[in-house]
Amino acid sequence: MLDRTFRAGEDVGLARIDRREYQYLYRDDMGFHFMDNETYEQMVVPVDLVGDTAHFLVEGMTAQLPMFEGNPIGIDLPASVELEVTYAEPGVKGDRVSGATKPVTLVTGLVVQAPLFVEQGDVIKVDTRSGDYITRVS
Repeated sequence: MLDRTFRAGEDVGLARIDRREYQYLYRDDMGFHFMDNETYEQMVVPVDLVGDTAHFLVEGMTAQLPMFEGNPIGIDLPASVELEVTYAEPGVKGDRVSGATKPVTLVTGLVVQAPLFVEQGDVIKVDTRSGDYITRVS
């Protein structure tokens, strides 16, 4: 991002942003590897460009990559994603207070607050904009 001030009447060129569907493959030392769903070409997106969206990326999921002059400038995820719970404290029988939550760890390493009935192995839907629990899928 650049912070610039322009005078009235000064021409500013248009930036052509191309958005394409990519499938997330894996992460390694080079960055995050994506495959174009149309051409099957692979692209590496640097870790610093992915940022916090890495907490929502699961192998095989589809995301849109906005491109400027052939280079990725970010990652657009769906509004919510479904992630498996890999660790959750067991609920105590009778401890079902309405609205009570507990921290659960997801397959990506993200920790979110979820209701007490969520258990290890459950799949939950998480909002990618806020990182909040939405609902239990299974």
